[in-house]
Amino acid sequence: MSLNAYYTLGRSGLRVSRLALGAMTFGTEWGWGADEATARQLFNAYIDAGGNFIDTADLYTNGTSETWLGKFISERNLRDRVVIATKFAYNSEPGNPNAGGNGRKNILRAVEGSLKRLGTDYIDLYILHTWDTITPAEEVMRTLNDLVSSGKVRHIGLSDTPSWYAARAQTLAEYRNYEPISALQLEYSLIERNIEREFIPLGQELGMGTMVWSPLGSGLLSGKYKPSEGGFTGEGRLETTKGVQNPAFQKFSDRNWKIVAELETVAKEVGCSMAQVAVNWTANRPGIASVIVGATKLSQLEDNLKALDFDIPTELANRLETISRPEPQFPYTFFSSEIQGMIHGGATVGNKPAGYNPNVLIQSAGGGVS
Repeated sequence: MSLNAYYTLGRSGLRVSRLALGAMTFGTEWGWGADEATARQLFNAYIDAGGNFIDTADLYTNGTSETWLGKFISERNLRDRVVIATKFAYNSEPGNPNAGGNGRKNILRAVEGSLKRLGTDYIDLYILHTWDTITPAEEVMRTLNDLVSSGKVRHIGLSDTPSWYAARAQTLAEYRNYEPISALQLEYSLIERNIEREFIPLGQELGMGTMVWSPLGSGLLSGKYKPSEGGFTGEGRLETTKGVQNPAFQKFSDRNWKIVAELETVAKEVGCSMAQVAVNWTANRPGIASVIVGATKLSQLEDNLKALDFDIPTELANRLETISRPEPQFPYTFFSSEIQGMIHGGATVGNKPAGYNPNVLIQSAGGGVS
C-alpha cells in the first residue's frame, strides 16, 4: 500500500502521486462526508502510505475542507512535503455576481480566502473549478500568471471547461510567455469516458497532465451496488443526492448498470474489490496523470490505496473497455481506420515509433544519409 512513486504533472517539474486524496468529503455540511476525527484518519493514512497530492476547493463543505486540511498539514509539519491543489469559481454570496466566476476580481478575492483557510502563504496548484461561460481566457491566464509571479501560486490548472477553451488558454500562455497550464482536472471513470474524445489528446499534445475525479462514478462503481445480489439500492452519496440537478450525481441508467455488472464479474475473477478494479482501470488509461480518490470511512480509503498493487489481465481489461466504450459521435466517426484509409490511399500511416528522433541522422550502408 505504498504510494512512494512520484511523476511530474504535465510538462511541469511538480512531482505528484498517481493517487491523489480528495478532500471534498472533509466535513458533514452537505449531508454526507466525514467528521473531523475521521477526516484526520483519512489524511494520516494517505500520507503514511506515501501520498503527497491532496485536492480540495474553496467551497467544499462551505470552506471546512480547506480549513481542516490546513490544520492537519500544520499538525504534522508537512507543508513542504505535500502538494495542495485547490480551486475557485463558485459563489457563496447570493446576489453578488463578482463573488464567483472566473473573472480577475473573484480570482484575487478567492485566492486570499483559500490561503487564509489553508494556513499557508502559497498554493501548489490553483485550478479554475468550472468555466463560467463569459470570462475571456485572456483575463483568466493573465490573472493566474500574476499569482504565480507574486509567489502565491506555484502551478495552475483548469477543471470542467470546454476543450476549445483549454486549448486557447494554453496557446495564449505559450504565445505571451505566461505560466502554462500544468493540469486538467476532469471527471473520468468506466461510466464517464467522454474526455477521451478531446481532452486526453489535448493534454498529451499541449503538456497538460490529466488528473481525474470520480473514478468510482460517485459511488456507483464502489461495490455498494451489486447486480448479483438482486437490486440496485445502496447507501452513500448517490442515495443522499437523489433529485439534485448536478450531472455528476445522475448515474442511474441501463447502460451504467451493464457496466457495473461487468465490473462485478471482472473483480471476482481478479480477486480484488470492485472499487480497486475501477480505480486501477482508470489510472492505467492513456494520458492519466493522477486519480483523485475520496472516502468517508478509513476502510474505504485503505481499500482504494491498494488499487495500484495489481495488474488487470489484458483480456479482462478489454472486457471492461468494450462494455464501457462511448458511442461514436460526429465528427469522431470520420477518424476511424476505415475513413482514414480512404484519406491515406490504403497505406499504413500512423504515429512515429517510440524513440524516433527526427534530428538524428541515420547513416546508410552506402555511406549516405537516409
